[in-house]
Amino acid sequence: MTQSVPRHHHQSTTASAPLAPIAVAPSPQTLALLETRRSLPLRALVEPGPDSAELDRMLGIAARVPDHGRLVPWRFIVIEGEARAAAGDRLDALYAAQNPGLAPEKAHMWRDYLLRAPVTVIVVSRTDPAAKIPELNQVLSAGAAAMNLVIAASAMGFSALWLLKWPGRDPDAAALLGVAAGEQVAGFLHIGRPAAKAEDRPRPQLDQIVTRWRPAP
Repeated sequence: MTQSVPRHHHQSTTASAPLAPIAVAPSPQTLALLETRRSLPLRALVEPGPDSAELDRMLGIAARVPDHGRLVPWRFIVIEGEARAAAGDRLDALYAAQNPGLAPEKAHMWRDYLLRAPVTVIVVSRTDPAAKIPELNQVLSAGAAAMNLVIAASAMGFSALWLLKWPGRDPDAAALLGVAAGEQVAGFLHIGRPAAKAEDRPRPQLDQIVTRWRPAP
């Protein structure tokens, strides 16, 4: 039988009896995925994309992230199927209006952008300024949801690319895609089957990014 620990803010660290560790089986497959996961370029994300059940499972996993205060400070907008071209056409019209004299070869750039991957999920950060939880914590929770989605897609045999281009940075473009006032786009996550093997890139050495605190002498 596992031990249940009540979750209360500012709970005392003292207890009548110490808790005993629970045996948890390690997951080598999870570790291998985390150690080797690599993003592919958008052109390498191809059909078939996740079906409805697969995508729902990914999104359910994306929602299982730290969320101090249980505010759910994020949500997801899915662009798939014929909606990709329709959304792209509207973005192209807005982009052309914002950029007079746009080169003809760029007239359909956002339609082409959304058509490349089978599915695009917009991760939306929706912080509550009135909450006791700092807004930074809420934004970081949205980032964690995005990363969970990337990992879930990889674990299910897909590949996901996290980008944030003009449609996510421009308020009018974001609003056109359903982002409400007061919300921000954390990222566009493009999902498809991998059509190439990702080459790893140099990673920082741990001694460059890790310090261990010690009391001053």
